[in-house]
Amino acid sequence: MLTERQLLILQVIIDDFIQSAQPVGSRAISKKDEVTYSSATIRNEMADLEEMGFLQKTHSSSGRIPSEKGYRFYVDHLMAPFRLSDRDLETIQDTFNDHLMEYEKVVQKSAEVLSELTNYTSIILGPEVYETRLKQLQIIPLSSHSAVAILVTNTGHVQHRSFSIPVDIDPADLETTVNLLNERLHGVSLLELNEKMQTEVLDLLKKHTRNYKNAYEYIKAALLDDQHAQLYVSGKTNIMSQPEFKDIDKIRSLLSVIEQEHQIAPILRKNADGIQVSIGRENELEAMRDCSLITATYSVGNEQMGTIALLGPTRMEYSKVISLLNVLSGHMNKTFRTWYEIDEYRK
Repeated sequence: MLTERQLLILQVIIDDFIQSAQPVGSRAISKKDEVTYSSATIRNEMADLEEMGFLQKTHSSSGRIPSEKGYRFYVDHLMAPFRLSDRDLETIQDTFNDHLMEYEKVVQKSAEVLSELTNYTSIILGPEVYETRLKQLQIIPLSSHSAVAILVTNTGHVQHRSFSIPVDIDPADLETTVNLLNERLHGVSLLELNEKMQTEVLDLLKKHTRNYKNAYEYIKAALLDDQHAQLYVSGKTNIMSQPEFKDIDKIRSLLSVIEQEHQIAPILRKNADGIQVSIGRENELEAMRDCSLITATYSVGNEQMGTIALLGPTRMEYSKVISLLNVLSGHMNKTFRTWYEIDEYRK
């Protein structure tokens, strides 16, 4: 159990180091308004905090810097609430003022705003496949042998998928097929499309189209390609401006991970609701062991839609980042709930 004096000294050291990125010495601590202890007393307490694993000493200075254990204790017990400036709040609010924006634009703009306000790398995971539902399907012929399928989901996401049309498919059959799909698949989860296609849709095509087998196979190919969670990333190179990251190989490894959806998406996907903070070696991926990852989920009702994340050094402005994520996720919850309610009303 830490004493009140140790708690104060640890908090002052971490707050100072987050801002300066320089080891903190006893003399600097003693000059703080909230500290009334002598330099000698502070040095003794710093030595005890180091022995307990909350601080560590660098080779280049007599000062101390926080350890991962120190950061974890700080986040869990010492961190003071951060009051966002009116300007920051207005910047976030402006992201959601255009109610006609599509889902991708809202999310991408949110990622850009987060990276600009923090100078960290922002990563937003789009809706999970099982939570994304088909709203409308259109088939637009490009030539006599090709067409593009346009899928609109309940989140406002629009997908374009090109496919070939065999010569023996009658255009009238294609039109009938699209009408049947819109009737039967509206509101169906993208993950459930395959099952619905094999049962209800195939039986209907048998009744209403002549060459139903070809129509079914080619429409199925257009609809059922591999579904991937979408990542929206902004500020990829912000990490390079942090003084901790001078090792080119480490930067290269980290940037490579950020760009690989199959590595980042599973980490963001499995985060629990609310704010989650992973510090240093708490992160699964080796390339992220010198970083902190702070995430927040956004949802519609009880359904989790996706995850917002900020990646930065362990010397992160935790309090500010958590405040930003709380505000932004709140706006996203409200915006997508409104869209969902409008969509339900139109059904």
